Parts: sequence; C-alpha cells; structure tokens
Amino acid sequence: MQRRQSSKHSKQPLRVHDSNQTDLSAWRKEGSINTQKTVQNQQSPSDDSKHDSLEQAVRFFEKVQDRVSLKKSEGLQKHLSTVESIGLERGLPPEVFETLLTVALSGKLADTVNTRLLKSLVPASVIPESSVVSSISWLCVNKCTSNVQLLFLRWLITMFDFIDRKEQLHALYGFIFSFIHDEKLGMQPHLQALLSLYKVFCPELISITLPGKMKTYFKNSEAPWKAAISAVRRRNQANSPISQALCLSTTQPQSRKRKWNAQLIIPASSANAQNLVGNSEKNSANDFFPVEQLQAFTQLVENIHHLEFPSQMGSVLANPLLLHYMNCIKDESIYLRLYYWMGQTLQEECTWCVVENSQYEQEFKDFLEVIYKAECFLQEGFSSCEEFLCRSLPLWDGSCCRSQILRLVSWIPLSSFSEMKSHICDPLAQLFFTSSLYFKCSVLECLKELLQNWLNWHAVRLDSESDYQFRSLNTTLSGLVDGIAELIHFVGWISTVALQLENNCTFLLCFILDFYEIVCDMYLKYNLPLLIMPPAGVFYPALLSMDSVSLNQLCYIMYRYRANLVAAKENELTKKKKQQFKFSSQTYQEYNQYIIAMVGCLWTSNVFQKDNHPQGIRLDDELLKKTGVQEFKNSFNIVYHPAMMGYAVQFLQQACPDDPTFNFSLIKGKKWNWYLDYLYAQGLEGLKLFVESSINRVSQASQNKARNVEV
Repeated sequence: MQRRQSSKHSKQPLRVHDSNQTDLSAWRKEGSINTQKTVQNQQSPSDDSKHDSLEQAVRFFEKVQDRVSLKKSEGLQKHLSTVESIGLERGLPPEVFETLLTVALSGKLADTVNTRLLKSLVPASVIPESSVVSSISWLCVNKCTSNVQLLFLRWLITMFDFIDRKEQLHALYGFIFSFIHDEKLGMQPHLQALLSLYKVFCPELISITLPGKMKTYFKNSEAPWKAAISAVRRRNQANSPISQALCLSTTQPQSRKRKWNAQLIIPASSANAQNLVGNSEKNSANDFFPVEQLQAFTQLVENIHHLEFPSQMGSVLANPLLLHYMNCIKDESIYLRLYYWMGQTLQEECTWCVVENSQYEQEFKDFLEVIYKAECFLQEGFSSCEEFLCRSLPLWDGSCCRSQILRLVSWIPLSSFSEMKSHICDPLAQLFFTSSLYFKCSVLECLKELLQNWLNWHAVRLDSESDYQFRSLNTTLSGLVDGIAELIHFVGWISTVALQLENNCTFLLCFILDFYEIVCDMYLKYNLPLLIMPPAGVFYPALLSMDSVSLNQLCYIMYRYRANLVAAKENELTKKKKQQFKFSSQTYQEYNQYIIAMVGCLWTSNVFQKDNHPQGIRLDDELLKKTGVQEFKNSFNIVYHPAMMGYAVQFLQQACPDDPTFNFSLIKGKKWNWYLDYLYAQGLEGLKLFVESSINRVSQASQNKARNVEV
C-alpha cells in the first residue's frame, strides 16, 4: 500500500494521485477493474449526471473566495445539495475530502453551510490522511466557530476507522488533546472520553475538572453519520463482486445487532481490495502488508516490519497472529486504542447493568469468552477488564455469565490488593456466603488461578531481569508480597466461613486445599519470599476429615511447607548479606504447632494431650472419659482415623484372613510397618512424604512399639 498524497486545492481538475485511489471517473465506474456485466447493468442513466454534478460542485467550492449567502446564491444551494445527496447516498471519493474540509473549516461560509458540508462527508472507501492533517491545520488559524470545531472533532472520531494511514496523524495527537483541553470544548461528552483516557497516561497535562462518574460518551442517537455510513456500506457491498472474497472470518456469521460482532472481524480496506483484484505488483520496502491477508505465522515473521494494525482494534482479540504481533511491538497507542474500545463496549453492553440488553446475554457471553482467550494467549490481563469488573461486580447477581466473569477475575492485573479488594473481593464475598456450594467452589477456583497468574508473572519477570535490575525494584517486590499476602488471607477467611456453612463438605475442602497447594511452595517454586500457613479453620477440618484424599493432600501440603521453611532457614544462615525479606517467627511457630497436632493424631496418639494450638483439639482426660469412647487416644492415628479405617479393614483381610473380628489392635510391631507399606502402595504419596520427612524412628525398639518419635 503506497502512501497516499493529497491533492492540491489549486484551480486544477481533480486527478488520480496513485494507484490506490480513484478519481471521479473511476469512481463513477464503481472502482471495479473486473466488474461483472450484471453489476454494470445495474447502473442507472442518472448516475453519470450525478457524478458530473459532483465534479462541478467540488470545483465551485474550490473557487469560493468570499463569504457567500446561502439564501441569495442559487449556485451554492445547488452544489451543496449535490454534495449532500451523493455523500449520504453513495459516499464521497477520497480526493474530494481535502477541498470540502478546507471550505468547511476556513470560515469562508456561514455555519449553516459548514455544518451541512461536514455532515455530508461520508466516505465511499477511505479518507486520505493528508486531508485530515490539512484540516487540523485549519484549527490553528481559528477561522471557524467553536460549533464547527466541535462538529469536526465528532466527525474525526466517527470516521477514524476510514482514514487510510495514521502515521502523521499520530504525531498530531499532542496538539489535538491540547486543543480540546479548552473548557468550552472539553465539556462535550465525546471529548471528555478522550481527555479522561489521556489523563490516565499524563494526568499532569489535564487541568480541567472531569466528572468522576462514568457515563456513556457516545450515544447512538448522537451519530449523524451512522445511517449514511450503513447505507453506503450496504450499497457498496451489494455491488462489489469481491465483497465475499474479503470476508475473512472463519466462524459462523455473527449477529449485526450488537456492535462488537462487527468489530471482531478485520475490516478490508478498498486499497487492499484493489490489490486482491488487479494489483499483482510486489510490495516495496515501504509498503504495508494487509493484515486481512495474514494467514500463517511465517507470513507474520516475513512481514513483521510491514504490518499495520487494523482500524478496528477489536479484531485483534480474535486473531492469534495479531496477538503475537501485539506482544512484539512496544507501542502504547495500540494498547490505548484497544483498552478504550474494550472499556466502552463492556460498559455499554453489560447485560445486568443495562436492562434492555438482557436479551443478548449469549452474545455478551461469547464476547467475554473472546476477551478471556486473548488474555490467556497474552498471559496478562487487560486493565479495561479490571475497571469493568470494579464497576459491574457490585451489581452482579452471581448467575448471569458466571463462568465468563470468574474467568476474567482470574486475569486481573497485579495491582494494589487493598485498592482492588473493596471493588472486587467484597462483592464476591457477599455472593460467596449466600450462594450455592457450586458457586463457592467456582470462586475458589478462580482465586486460585488469580494467584497462579500473579506468581507466574513474578517468575517470568524475575528470569528476564538481571540481579541489578531486580535489586533496584525492591519496592515493587514489596508491593507484590503485600498484595499476594492479602489475597491469601482473604481466601483463608472465606474458606473458614464456607466450611462452617457447608458442614466441612469434602468437595469444598478439595478446592481449598488445591489453593494451599500453591501457597505452600511459593518460596522454592516461584522464588517469592513469602509463606503463609492455612488458618486453623482450614487445617483442622482437613486433619479430621473422613475422606482419605483430603488427609493425604494435607500431608503433602505440610511436607512442602517443611521443605520451604527449611530452605529459607538455610539461606538465612549461609548468606552473609542481610536479606530484605525474612519469614517471621510466627510462621515457624504456627508450623510447629500444626506438626505437633498431625503427629499426635496420626502417629503418637497423644493429640488430645500435646496439641498446643490456641484453636486446637486439646482436651482433658476426664472430659474424654465421659464420652464413653474406648481407646480414645488412638481415635485419629493412621489405623483408627475415620479417613483411614477402610484401608485398615482391607489390610487385616489380607494380613489375618482367618480372623473375622477385624481387631485393629493387631496392627502393631512388624504389622505396623507392613501396614505403612500397604498404605504407600495404595497411592497415598502425601502421607508417605510427610511420615518420612517429619517422623524419625530412632531405634528398633521404637519401631516395634511404633510410639516413640522425634519431631
């Protein structure tokens, strides 16, 4: 695609500037080189006269020098009507825009004429970048009124996708934002949108006060060009023999009712259409490779310096190749465009925030799925999704789009958890405590994924930075540690309450222990100087669970806690330099209390006497005797424990087939060791690791008695 050059608005006939643009004569022929005869026959005899009239109208506006009264000039009335009728019915060719924009912004004519001209500037194909740059220069001379300036800015925002190139336009963004930073102009809703977005990146440059409450900046009823654009697009697609060839979506046709469906498909520009039809020349070094022709990864690699993002940034989300490209480049404007479009779409189309959108729930689900898959591909969350969740979760019923919303929660970007907690965690907690068991498990799963994503982000960042760079970011690491710690404490709190509400449900406990299986290994696996023990409200229900899977998983978790704490202690002793982060003595103390309780339960049968945790199960012998339970001291060892009793029965069936009494007291001495081997053979790997790491059988006598241990 060659760079388009603007036409000089001297008194010369309109002419073609390159092969990618058409003059009025070519435009009269629908711009088609290989157009079918059936399409040509559809031309009405009056079309030629209309296009001749457009040429005359453009020449008339080129020659306007002094202010002309609309009421007194029949010529102005005639030519203005010509531009309006053709622009709104068929769209205008590229080379007329510079002339008409110059007339509208030069202040030569009355506001009524300038307004009608701007409202008729609907493109048939593209708008040359040079004409837009030229029109922006007219704002500097302050010839037109503020009303015309506002209308032009609205036109520029609406027609942005139709501008053929944007390199020069990007360079003018600073001026544009400075220009709209005027109190009178900046209070317009559509300009507030741009200023609010600009304030995110350069808050020091925005001095005017912007409303803090989010509003709908672009309403459909405020778009004077919407109907004309749709009509021109439908007419051109109906008459174009290559319209179907340019449809690049491989999915089923999407509904036209919601605007994100169209935005998720890469638009095909007219220049690329011409390339597909008749342009067989190879791209030069300065040409751009059309993104709609990008079909394979090899094409991406070969043309990575010749690509340009599509005008519809939403189409990037559904295209893995463009997501690859997005990862490779470092252009903040790309993310700015994508986040702004995504934020506006999420806000305007949320099915539980906007009542009339409830009928489109399935389409909104599909849209959220596209965003989630893009986040998984990029391995990072979008900040616009975080903003959407902060606004919408307090209004969410926990049912509509449940799976999609919780998936988006798992990709919230790493930030200050204290700021996020009130907007996201508090609404989730309210729904968590009042919803079904399935919903509770779903929330725990998404929070586990959130923790996993944060830890992965930290690990990748740690590997990609030098030691010097990492040391210089201690503040960031401290914020990371604090945020993750708060998340873990939050999960511990809701887990404790949930187990009480659900009567220590085994299914729920499984999700909770999955979360702590990540927490217990953060130091060694992710090199994060943080280790937090599960609360007693989680530990003891798992220790006394009637399910062997939960007990085995708890044993594995405690084994990994031990490995991480031992490694941390060794590093503290061997490193001469003082470490910034150290595990608190409270962490070691709480671990030791849990270990004493576990060993007392599973091995030494003295948990009721030795458990010294404030929330433990220590009980006086007199109280235990009143229960009437025989051998109460052995109630939770690996033979009598409710979760292990089934294994003990099966072992006795094999070890003592002639004894039908299932006398568990027979499992002692050598049979105790055989019983351990039997348990290990049943796949209780967590139990095996815990026993071998936390229990030291110091003598043969103690092995035979299976009672004396060292912790």
